[in-house]
Amino acid sequence: MAKTKTLFFCQNCGAQYAKWLGQCTSCNEWNTIVEEVIQTEVKRNWKQSTAPKKANRALKINDIALDKEDRIPTKNKELDRVLGGGLVKGSMLLLGGEPGIGKSTLLLQVALTMPKKVLYVSGEESQSQIKMRAERLQNINTNCLILTETNTQNIFRAIEEINPEVVVIDSIQTLYTEYIDASPGSISQIRETTAELIKFAKETATPVLLIGHITKDGNIAGPKVLEHMVDVVLQFEGDRNHAYRIVRAQKNRFGSTAEIGIYEMQSFGLREVENPSEILISQKEEDLSGTAIAATLEGMRPLMIEVQALVSTAVYGTPQRSATGYDTKRLNMLLAVLEKRAGFRLGAKDVFLNIAGGIKVDDPAIDLAVICAILSSNEDVSIAQDFCFAAEIGLTGEIRPVNRVEQRITEAEKLGFHKIFISKFNKISSAHYKIKIVKVAKVEDVFANLFS
Repeated sequence: MAKTKTLFFCQNCGAQYAKWLGQCTSCNEWNTIVEEVIQTEVKRNWKQSTAPKKANRALKINDIALDKEDRIPTKNKELDRVLGGGLVKGSMLLLGGEPGIGKSTLLLQVALTMPKKVLYVSGEESQSQIKMRAERLQNINTNCLILTETNTQNIFRAIEEINPEVVVIDSIQTLYTEYIDASPGSISQIRETTAELIKFAKETATPVLLIGHITKDGNIAGPKVLEHMVDVVLQFEGDRNHAYRIVRAQKNRFGSTAEIGIYEMQSFGLREVENPSEILISQKEEDLSGTAIAATLEGMRPLMIEVQALVSTAVYGTPQRSATGYDTKRLNMLLAVLEKRAGFRLGAKDVFLNIAGGIKVDDPAIDLAVICAILSSNEDVSIAQDFCFAAEIGLTGEIRPVNRVEQRITEAEKLGFHKIFISKFNKISSAHYKIKIVKVAKVEDVFANLFS
């Protein structure tokens, strides 16, 4: 019997130490190092095989055969868009998000709709609980098998019997392996169980989808090395006060990290939102001051979002500056530009900004819509609902061009907008579009067009 020993691990980055330290020398975080008992037994691979593995040999890069990337479509258009077309064989995907946001619902929905044999492994719910959720989703797949187990050795034995084409693990923090003498969810257990699953995925070309818990800071629980080990890291975001959820790719070895998928949580599960502008533009019966529509981009997808602003006289000595879904520092910069370059006296007024739909936007192309919403509220004059904006504001007050403006104009035209304001320096012909394109160079030009 091998002698057991203890080691110290950083809970933030997973760095290993022989003794306790107050500060991790790897990530410089304080009080994150904890002691764990580990077992120094010989590790086995996922098949429990003791046969020696043939060593790989180095090849010249020109001699390496490049196989075509084979993807497995999930039949979920929004998820496929984020992944870049589907699951890559042998890949490891990690989905993180807040409790109750819908992580298990999303992956169970994927497991029930895929035309492949899927093994759904749950360490948090019983089989009857999962069956109740599947009935609520109104989509029962006979190829979906449910296993409630937390021991990785038992999971691999079930995998050898079933031979699934896709494996879903809910969640990685509940798994443990017999070869590490530590509690489930600890750094050493998460690292070891993930390594076993990666070895299984690569050797059998089976995609593995993991669900991961997050900490109170919003980071995935466990060592940071977990996100480095997997191929794809997805973040499932949403507001409990809104029914909409967004899937973002924080890491993707097989596609872009700029794409997003949008869902609406309903009683029968997650509905894919193919036209995001329907949720990002609020419905109202009459024109109201303080609102403007911006043409923005998330990855390759154009979105029309509503920017809402409220400008009022400051009750207290110091005016308030508040933004929801938008960078407050950039809001302060735009207010300074309006004050200095355009002559609008906003220094003694409260300014509140909100992005409708509960999403966060960092595209500089919405700058023009932000200042138009602010000026509309300040003047108490509404902007027509069929006007939209796509331009960046410089510190000198000039209207700067933005990239892929043709895509923004096409989306605005498709959704029935009659006029779009863009930078004068965007070299584009308006003859190809039915929508009226207004080119402006200064903030004053926009004000003259809208409020004169």
